[in-house]
Amino acid sequence: MQMIDLNGITVHYADQGDPNGAPVVFSNSLGTDLRLWDQLLPLLPKSLRLIRYDTRGHGLTSAPDGDYFMGDLVADAAALLDHLKVKDCIFVGLSIGGMIAQGLAAERMDLVRAMVLSNTAAKIGTTAMWQSRMADVRKGGIEALEEAILERWLSARWRRENPSTLAAWRHMLCRTPTKGYLGCAGAISETDLFESTARLTLPTLAIAGAEDGSTPPDLVRETADLIKGSRFQLIRGAAHLPCVEQPEEYAAILTTFLKEQAHV
Repeated sequence: MQMIDLNGITVHYADQGDPNGAPVVFSNSLGTDLRLWDQLLPLLPKSLRLIRYDTRGHGLTSAPDGDYFMGDLVADAAALLDHLKVKDCIFVGLSIGGMIAQGLAAERMDLVRAMVLSNTAAKIGTTAMWQSRMADVRKGGIEALEEAILERWLSARWRRENPSTLAAWRHMLCRTPTKGYLGCAGAISETDLFESTARLTLPTLAIAGAEDGSTPPDLVRETADLIKGSRFQLIRGAAHLPCVEQPEEYAAILTTFLKEQAHV
């Protein structure tokens, strides 16, 4: 277990693989933690330095009271990479993690050489939609939304065929600190990255799940199209968490991109 105090919070992270390898950083989605990437990492080249962390308000990272802003989440990622003396990483972000990737690439070009935008967008949903979801959580806890969230996260077939593993993802979701979930949901609700992302020029891979009910493929493609020279990959038979449903295909797509960018 690796912990560090940064920006007034304690951040839980994992720094694994080859310490001298090309750094690849993974940022989790709303309602998950760094275990989101557990199935994926063993399938990647052994020559990489693999860094994961729990987003503010998730997992073992502190969940402070009050509002969170995307700038806070980007600053957390930047502070962690500065602490680890990481430069020119490939930053892989899923959902809110992909928004963090876009913000970090725009603000700290020294930290990010390429990025993977997985199941994300420059803007996700509407403020009204997020405010409604947050009101439901305040009233009934995350449990009030768990079925709807899991239906967006994971395809019907996967949920039917993997009941035990589904239960584990349900536990992860429902054990997310309420104030952390609300804080990050509020940050998403107020974030629109269209202008800053459209100015980015770094190599970018966008990944979408064909059955994603949270960030549908067209939304992911729209964001990818903002960045000149980006590429788009669709994973069929997967929803919002394709690294969970289709880890082998996800790893193959990611490895191809990593080899091109990091010479692994």
